[in-house]
Amino acid sequence: MTQGDWFWHELHTSDAEAAKSFYNEIAGWGANTVDMGNGDYTLWQHGGSDHGGMVNTAALPKDQRLPTGWYIYINVDDVDASVAKAKDLGASVVIPPYDMPNVGRMSLIEDPQGAKAFLMKGAHQE
Repeated sequence: MTQGDWFWHELHTSDAEAAKSFYNEIAGWGANTVDMGNGDYTLWQHGGSDHGGMVNTAALPKDQRLPTGWYIYINVDDVDASVAKAKDLGASVVIPPYDMPNVGRMSLIEDPQGAKAFLMKGAHQE
């Protein structure tokens, strides 16, 4: 994976069961919920592979919930440097850079137009 590639996409919703049913009906997606150690996480499955995820925000403390919606993850070589550059270009930092064990380093930014995106470097990238 190289700088700028789409890394992941993820739905944040307070009604995970309804979302599973909806996306199964309209897109044929399967859903596999796994224990991540700090809570459950759902992997969207299609064509025999995982292609995105879902966070059940109802299971999170209120101060850790993002608004319902789809979030994209953009691969970057250096999260901290990319966040600094984004700020120089007029973005704001919604969630400062942090590490998630066995997942990677990430930060949620809001671009100057108001759109949100995660910048991420995966833990197991080559």
